[in-house]
This record gives sequence, C-alpha cells and structure tokens, in this order.
Amino acid sequence: MEKSQPQALSNAQKKILRKLGHSLNPVVYIGKEGLSDTVILAVEEALDAHELIKIKLINTDKISKHEAADRVPDLTRSQLVQLIGKTLIVYRPNKNKKKDERIRLPKS
Repeated sequence: MEKSQPQALSNAQKKILRKLGHSLNPVVYIGKEGLSDTVILAVEEALDAHELIKIKLINTDKISKHEAADRVPDLTRSQLVQLIGKTLIVYRPNKNKKKDERIRLPKS
C-alpha cells in the first residue's frame, strides 16, 4: 500500500508552526551515517509523540541540508515547515492524539 502525502500547508499555517518550532530543541540528529533506517525511525517516533519537531544535521558528508529537507518529509509523510542553517522543522499531525493535545491550525 502506498503512503499518501499530506495536504500542503498554507503560508499562514507555516507561520504558526515556525513560531511554535522556534523554542523547540532538536530531538533527532542526522550525523555521519546520513538518513539511515534508525534515523528515519527516530523521526517517525518523534513525530508521533510531538507532531512538530526539530532535526539537526551534524558532521555529515553523506547528505546535504537541502537533500535532507526533501527526503525526510517524503520518507516520513511529514511536511517541511522550515530549513534554517542545518536545522529542519517538520510537522505531521497525529490524529491518534487526544484533541486537546494536538496542534491546532487554521483551515488552509
């Protein structure tokens, strides 16, 4: 079964998510191994738990920040909110979370 990509975020939604993401600390680090299965699994688990996460690229020659910004959302069915320096902010809503625990975004 093919995994479908989420609906694109509007600029207003991205603005809200960037503001929320500003104070976050990175929860996943992409290092010298690049986008290994372990890293992708860590991103998946972090998105399930938090919906909005920061990912930091450190000491990596295997993948550029722009390639990571393209591939991480594709591999995790999430959306890139922002790429700043070597830090990605990605978002994926979790419909299994309680309604009051989810990030609320205005309609696009």
